[in-house]
Amino acid sequence: MSKKVSLTVNRSRFNLELDDAFADYLLDQLEKDFKLDANNDIRLLLQAYVKKNLECFEQERKLAEVIGRIDGAVGK
Repeated sequence: MSKKVSLTVNRSRFNLELDDAFADYLLDQLEKDFKLDANNDIRLLLQAYVKKNLECFEQERKLAEVIGRIDGAVGK
């Protein structure tokens, strides 16, 4: 099944058809960074992009730490 997710940026409406589970997750995330019922300017889009990339960077760093500890524990 799919669900429609919409966002307006710089007065352009973007509609996405997504898998239900991912659509629900994405909507929760979009609500944290955007106004879903109004126009969002490009500056806000850039801020959200940088914020998500920082989160990914931090997760990758933590994952590398965990992998390093696991490798050390198994004697690699």
